[in-house]
Amino acid sequence: MKDEIKVGLLICVLGVAAIGGIFGVCALSTKYSLWSSAIQGEAELRRADWNRQISVREAQAKKDSASLLADAEVERARGVALANKIIGDSLKNNEEYLRYLWVDSLQHTQNQIIYVPTEAGLPILEAGKR
Repeated sequence: MKDEIKVGLLICVLGVAAIGGIFGVCALSTKYSLWSSAIQGEAELRRADWNRQISVREAQAKKDSASLLADAEVERARGVALANKIIGDSLKNNEEYLRYLWVDSLQHTQNQIIYVPTEAGLPILEAGKR
């Protein structure tokens, strides 16, 4: 009988230990789940911050590029304006040179109709065809 009591007591103690172990595993599982969620949340936050930094740097690079391209276009326009001024100033009161350029350009106009202005500034239209 004493052995039966010992066996019953042993089974009871093992049952309580098993139930305690199950509750312990459940408690640890809950804590692990919370810890794992916190780690995942931090990782997502860092990933979002990193992606934001990438977007900001890409936007800054586009802005810098657009600004430099605009500066280059302004410089090109200044160069064109200066060249036009130099050419325009050199052609003022220089009819002989303009006439030379016109005659020189006739070498490249074979088989083309050329309209020659008269004193009134009006062209003689196709006089040779009539």
